Parts: sequence; C-alpha cells; structure tokens
Amino acid sequence: MDFLEDVDESALEGAELLAESDQFAIYAVGEDTYLLLQRHEGTPWTALRMSGDGVFRIGGLVVDAMRHVYRDVAAQLSPIRRR
Repeated sequence: MDFLEDVDESALEGAELLAESDQFAIYAVGEDTYLLLQRHEGTPWTALRMSGDGVFRIGGLVVDAMRHVYRDVAAQLSPIRRR
C-alpha cells in the first residue's frame, strides 16, 4: 500500500472505474491493484494504492468508523439528549 500525490487523469487510462461519488472514486488498475482516488477540483488528485486484500481490510475498518459516526450522530439527535 502506498500513497500517490498529484495523480494525473491520463494515468487512469485503461483502469476500470468500480465506484465513484462526488469527490472519490475506486479504480481497478490491474494485477490485484486498486486506487482509492480523491478527485477534488481545488487540489491535485491523490490516491491510495492497495491490493485486493488491502481493500477488504480497509473496508472493514471503514465500516467500524461508520458505526462510530452513526452512534455519535444518533446520540446527538436523541430526544432524551435534546431535552
């Protein structure tokens, strides 16, 4: 796994776009290698390059972080806390 700074759009030629949102995308770039790309207009594109195994491991960590965020937000919106 490594971090790539200033990713040029032409470097993604031949890569398969797997998923995207407003500012992020995931590409399969071959040989069990994937890029999690941040495509923010105001900054150079950056990416985290990882293996397929890395995708699974990071995915699990992201799910755990999402649970934490959900609990935090849900706690703030709780009718008991708003009193």
